[in-house]
Amino acid sequence: MSKGTTEPGYRNRNEQVVVRKTDLPGNDHNQITYVLRCDECGHEYGSNGSDIFQRRCPAHDGGATGLSIGD
Repeated sequence: MSKGTTEPGYRNRNEQVVVRKTDLPGNDHNQITYVLRCDECGHEYGSNGSDIFQRRCPAHDGGATGLSIGD
């Protein structure tokens, strides 16, 4: 059984993995921020839940700048 795109452990086709859900608002309508980690370089960043399936790493793969995750 596959994981939903917002479940921790979900990996998209660009090797971005959901780490956890935050309590922070996203920047799209009715979205919250999720922490993603790039499996290739380890970079962690925030994403709207609705964008997880298509995200690329912003550190090395030309992805859009991630949302704040409150570090």
